[in-house]
Amino acid sequence: MKDHTQAHKYWKRNLRLLAILLSIWFVVSYGCGILFVDELNQFKLGGFPLGFWFAQQGSIVTFVVLIFVYVRKMNNLDQEFGFSED
Repeated sequence: MKDHTQAHKYWKRNLRLLAILLSIWFVVSYGCGILFVDELNQFKLGGFPLGFWFAQQGSIVTFVVLIFVYVRKMNNLDQEFGFSED
């Protein structure tokens, strides 16, 4: 029974982490690229309006960074629950 409880806690923490990271990605891609584009276009990044930059590059860069964050957090979570491969 203890293994089932630990696995359930592990899965809940994993889903919580996924929800947080996907929410961040949603805010950056949809929020900054579509909803707040007019406010962000007042600023420039590399000669381009910031809203355009978020729509074209920002969400992709954010997604790649979030992948690395997810890997690191999951490695920590695996070690905490004894599922690590090391």
